[in-house]
Amino acid sequence: MENTFTTDCIEKIFEEKFTVVRDVELLWRGRESFKKILDTVINARKVICLQFYIFRNDATGLDLSELLKQKAREGVHVYILYDHFGSWATPRKFWKEMREAGISIRASRPFKWTTPFHYVHRDHRKLIVVDLREAFTGGLNIANEYMGFHLRTKGIGWRDTGIMVKGPMVKILFETFKKSWYTWGGQKIEFGDAHVSEDIEALSVQSSDNDRGIPAIPVFVHSSKGRRRMRRLLYYSINHSQESVTLTTAYFIPSRRMVETLENAVGRGVRVRLLVPGMTDVPAAFYAGRAFFARLLKAGVEIYAYMGEILHAKTYSFDKCWTIIGSTNLDFQSLRCNDEGNVGILDSDFGLRMIEIFKEDLTHSIKMDRESWHKRPLLEKMKEHFFAFFRRRL
Repeated sequence: MENTFTTDCIEKIFEEKFTVVRDVELLWRGRESFKKILDTVINARKVICLQFYIFRNDATGLDLSELLKQKAREGVHVYILYDHFGSWATPRKFWKEMREAGISIRASRPFKWTTPFHYVHRDHRKLIVVDLREAFTGGLNIANEYMGFHLRTKGIGWRDTGIMVKGPMVKILFETFKKSWYTWGGQKIEFGDAHVSEDIEALSVQSSDNDRGIPAIPVFVHSSKGRRRMRRLLYYSINHSQESVTLTTAYFIPSRRMVETLENAVGRGVRVRLLVPGMTDVPAAFYAGRAFFARLLKAGVEIYAYMGEILHAKTYSFDKCWTIIGSTNLDFQSLRCNDEGNVGILDSDFGLRMIEIFKEDLTHSIKMDRESWHKRPLLEKMKEHFFAFFRRRL
């Protein structure tokens, strides 16, 4: 079967160019993910850029902040950009102590009394760039529940997915951070020595068409136009899949167009599998999404409820060759309001690896069927229909 996903087609749809990544490391186990992140930060020599929706002052946040303070004292330039809404509970004292240690900090999307309704737009991206050599992005935040201290999960970190990459993609991800940093009033980013210009030049040379690596494209958006391009890419990916569509999302509140698109995919013979949380930290979103399960099950979409720890991953695979990993959920907030950060990877080996992880997740999941779903308690049905009325606000 001819592969319908090519770099040219995807570039045309999303209006961005492919680059390459090397040494792609999938991070999908909480403690292992944080160990890799901390090891990368420990080895930083020039600059560390962090951008997170949530950065708490709990045990996980304190551990990372102490490490960042130490790196700042060593002469490494550290920059933190956190979302104002996502980190609203983090006290000012926490940020003050890091600033006093020499760390530069800014808040994105702050609340303004002059434009209160703009507060619905949030910076949901998760990004770390170290020395323009290595970068992380994905779904996890800096908080205990992602590390494994959360009481509800009895010491098991939330199920999330991220990737650590090297290669020319890192420079592009740094540019996205820099643009956001300056947008929210950050001062000039320094690197500590003159050699950084040589590093940037080396990365630019490495991004030539003849460079070896895995084709990848940054799917970072921060405007209504960017979000339209992101939605267009998702619908294109589903509509042009010929064999399989595999969706893992923490918050699934589909639009009518999304429901119809998934139905149409099944109708043309594509196997569509959807993995959603079996338990959640946001009950309203949980029930609002489940209001659409009956229709999707009737159409032939396979729906699985993850019954391990809380599922927070956002990964989308198409025909086992085209994969999107990052922060975007399949809900109104992500697709219409948030600044989101993802990486698309066009590679069969990587795609097969993602399917292997999906299958492992299924061993901790329950497959839903139409008959059992129809017999669920009346109270559950009432909650679903009630919260579905507010699906554009969740």
